[in-house]
Amino acid sequence: MTDHPTDRLAVKPERRAAAEQVAAALEPGMRVVLTTHVNADGDGTGSEVALWHLLTQQGMQVAIANPTPFPDRFRFLLEGAAGADHSGKAVKALKQADAIVVMDISDVGRLGHLGRIVEKASVPVACIDHHVSDGNLPAGPRLVDAGACATGELVDDLATVAGWPVTRDAARGIYIAILTDTGGFRFSNTSARALQVAAQQLVVGLDPEDVYREVYASESEGKVRLVAEVLDTLVVEPDHQLAWVTIPPGALERHEVSATELDGIVEFARSIRGVRLAILFRELASGRVKVSFRSVGGVDVAQLAESFGGGGHRRAAGASLSGTLAEVQERVLQAARSVIILPP
Repeated sequence: MTDHPTDRLAVKPERRAAAEQVAAALEPGMRVVLTTHVNADGDGTGSEVALWHLLTQQGMQVAIANPTPFPDRFRFLLEGAAGADHSGKAVKALKQADAIVVMDISDVGRLGHLGRIVEKASVPVACIDHHVSDGNLPAGPRLVDAGACATGELVDDLATVAGWPVTRDAARGIYIAILTDTGGFRFSNTSARALQVAAQQLVVGLDPEDVYREVYASESEGKVRLVAEVLDTLVVEPDHQLAWVTIPPGALERHEVSATELDGIVEFARSIRGVRLAILFRELASGRVKVSFRSVGGVDVAQLAESFGGGGHRRAAGASLSGTLAEVQERVLQAARSVIILPP
């Protein structure tokens, strides 16, 4: 079997209307460019590759053009999608597009150097995203719902509404998008519908163990050694139910690890018993510090990240702040301590 059966999951009316608008903007023969945020994750890449397959089958000329290289960790997704990745010539691809689809973000600031190209685009700019922020993309059709567990869930809804068959390759992208953004179906965004959509992808013959091996059991030796070094920086404040880790200067270069491989390291701090808020700090070459927030319980890190110009989900968010590492840590930790309301 190569496609989903006809009995797809129902799509709620608001999403259906939004999906119809996105689908109407994408016609056979068009040159469509898909893009996502810098240092793309499993949801961004999985959703892009899935949509690439869906649109290519509909007779469109589709290119993936990201502001940073397609991450090695998810490069296996490009198997069966020869010629899909145009990230090395992203500006050219965007300038030649008849339509642009921005995925997993709604803020041009997260598009890096491609942001200015998208801002000035004279073609439709669609957005498929599941984050809280309203964003600042140019006007265009929007399939945006913070109630979705991942952008991949919305891509599946788009296929359902448009009546596009979902092949095994497209299903793999959707499944990996949902798998990674729910933390392997562990996070609070693992809704009943998320599990149903994920299960729907398995109907085409995906092997969950194969996917697990590709996503979670293919780490480089350098990544494992980096984790060991980062955990040496662990600080825990039991009285504030707070923990944080720091990427030591030069650690990525020493262990030959890319920034895209840092996903999941902050989870070690969040996994400590009693910790409700975990933070990872990483100095950037631009004189800024990247901060990743993760939480459990009632701590809303999306609001915390937004206070520093960032954004994300209630349980997972991030921001980039100017200043030295020490300065940023002082500001962020002070704010973090204030958002955790301890029981009397």
